[in-house]
Parts: sequence; structure tokens; C-alpha cells
Amino acid sequence: LRTYERMGLTAIPMRAASGPIGGDNTHEFLVLAQTGESEVFYDDRVTALKLGQRDIDYDDRAQVAKVCEEFTTLYARTDETHDQSVFDQVPEAHRKVGRGIEVGQIFYFGTKYSASMGAEVTTAEGTKVPVEMGSHGIGVSRLLGAIIEASHDDKGIIWPEGVTPFPVGIVNLKQGDSAADAACDGLYKALQAKGLEALYDDRDERAGAKFATMDLIGLPWRITVGPRGLANGVVELTSRRTGESEDVSPEAAVDRIAQIYAGR
Repeated sequence: LRTYERMGLTAIPMRAASGPIGGDNTHEFLVLAQTGESEVFYDDRVTALKLGQRDIDYDDRAQVAKVCEEFTTLYARTDETHDQSVFDQVPEAHRKVGRGIEVGQIFYFGTKYSASMGAEVTTAEGTKVPVEMGSHGIGVSRLLGAIIEASHDDKGIIWPEGVTPFPVGIVNLKQGDSAADAACDGLYKALQAKGLEALYDDRDERAGAKFATMDLIGLPWRITVGPRGLANGVVELTSRRTGESEDVSPEAAVDRIAQIYAGR
């Protein structure tokens, strides 16, 4: 769950069918999206659950069981395992039907495979027992599409900061202007010195075309550089997600971006 959260996704564990791989307990992790391949039935309160940065002792079975219970108690199932009679017990205001994209699945095999393979461990009492097995797969190839489906608007993609191809884009409003060119080069190098590679749009295009391209690509942040702002010692820092902009010094823009991506 934390892996998906870092990618900006709300992945809901849903009781699912195990299929040929077997096991008697399995959950698919689905991202809600209108284009999803699976019909899903869920209590919408499950979408507010976040694992976050909780300090969990994974050697403490009670702690782990509590987290598992929290994320699997509310109704959330794919059409393969949907039980309408149980779903009807969810308060009507919270009953939702939608579609989802499967981005991963976890299986509990128990001793289904280990017993037949003779995969055993010796207990503290000296008794040999089959190992308990499970697996978790993440659909790497479909994650890209799921992220875009979950995070976009009519202008283009809105990349979450954890998976963006570039942390920030630099737009030069007046290519060929010595001050603007120098400021953009300085920003690019200052960000590079902090381990961040910016996408620098130095094309000789209209400002509107450059903004549209940046919105389509969807980088989380944009630094806009122009002669007018530089005359006042500022550049414009814009959030792709909120659309909010503010005028800051070039140094402050670099520091802000570096702070946002610190530790990522």
C-alpha cells in the first residue's frame, strides 16, 4: 500500500478470485478509473484509508493484524466475488459501483505448494513443518496507464511527484534575450547541482504554446522566466495540480523544488 501511495495512487485491496494460481485468500489492488477493466463494488469509506508513514513493527502479529483488518473490513470486491446480500448491508450513502484497473495482486498459498515440494523448516521443538507461502505481484507495465487515468485533467497529465519523469520544467518566455537565457541556464545548473534534472523548454515558440506543452506533459512544477519578471528579480513558480502561481527569486524557486523532492 505504501508503494502505491508513493506513486500518488489510492490502490484499494479488493477480495478477488484466485484463479489458476490457487490459494484460498487473495486480494487485488485496484485503482478506480472509468476506463478500468473490472467492475467493482465498494464502501466509499475505503478510499480514505492511508497507510502513510505509520511505524509498524512487522514482527508484532497483533499490529500487522490490526492494519490488515482496517484495510479489508470495509466492503470492496470485484464482480467475480461480489455478494449483493452483503453489499446491501453497507449504508446506502456509502455504496458505490464503479470500475477499476488492477495494478497488483497478493496471494496466500499456505502450504499448497510447499507441502508438495517438500519445502520445510524446523520449529523450535525440532518438528519439520511445510513453510507458509504467499506472493505479491505489481503490474509494472499497467501502472503507467493507471497513474495517468487517476491523475489528469482536460489539459493533460498531472504527474505525482513520486513518479514524474522530471521534477520541474523551465519555460523561457523570450528565447534569445540575454538576461532570460542566462537566468534559465542558471536555474538549470542550480537544480542539477542539487541532483534534480529539469526539462528546459528553450524553443522559439509563443508563450501560450510552451505553457500548453508543459501542461500536456504534466510535470508537477513549472518555473517561468521572462524579462519583465527578471527586471524585478523574480521568476514564476507554478503548481500543475492546483494551477496556483507565485513570484519568487530564482534562488527561492530552486530551494523550494529541492525541498519538495528531498529524500525521494
